[in-house]
Amino acid sequence: MSNRKYLALLAGASFFSTGLHQAVANEAEFVSEPTVIYAAPSAERPAAPMRMASAERANMGGGFIEFLFGDGQNQGDRYRQQPYQQQPTFPPQRPLEPQQAARQPEMGEPAHPAFDPKFEKQLVDYDGRENAGTIVVDTPNKFLYLVQGNGKAMRYGIGVGRPGFTWSGVKQISAKKEWPDWTPPAEMLVRRPDLPRHMEGGPQNPLGARAMYLGSSLYRIHGSNEPWTIGTNVSSGCIRMRNEDVIDLYGRVNVGARVIVI
Repeated sequence: MSNRKYLALLAGASFFSTGLHQAVANEAEFVSEPTVIYAAPSAERPAAPMRMASAERANMGGGFIEFLFGDGQNQGDRYRQQPYQQQPTFPPQRPLEPQQAARQPEMGEPAHPAFDPKFEKQLVDYDGRENAGTIVVDTPNKFLYLVQGNGKAMRYGIGVGRPGFTWSGVKQISAKKEWPDWTPPAEMLVRRPDLPRHMEGGPQNPLGARAMYLGSSLYRIHGSNEPWTIGTNVSSGCIRMRNEDVIDLYGRVNVGARVIVI
């Protein structure tokens, strides 16, 4: 081979080798390009799930989702201040059992028990030995008798003292008053400091329409503005009657009449 041809082949081989190396270098640069381009911006760009949650947060509901995808500590505080408002955790409170609940009157139903007819005023047989005009108070059975004589007595229903406030003995009617004022005694005010210190006579007065005072004691036979309590243990020792009954009795007895309480 001539020297000229050999030099030509050698130059071509050198050129081909240089081109091949350049192509490999270019290809290597192209392959590594995604790493060079995306490595730095990927740290600044929010992840795809965060973008999705931010864009669709309005459709995902509040509460805990707001806490997870909201704006940090402020959202967390708001969530803690309003627990269970949108998603109650506990079931509603169970209604009280019938025996635990106070029964409310039905529409048109009286607010208090009906007056028992057996406590209506009536003339009855009486076989006692007391003279006519004597008042006999039968505390256990809640009846007051006004002896008429000839084996008869007028009987009235009464309310008597609560347990611990009942008493027995013989007294006389020392005074009679119509629509009496009421001044609670000191002993009662100790038990009930909420009571008024004095109350003028009238329909709202607890002594009712009439009062008959028993000796020098604090006890009275008196009316009541609570007729539904007749037949019960309700007072602090007084004998209470319906207003219409105490008015009737008041007109039948005089000051000095004997009263026997059993």
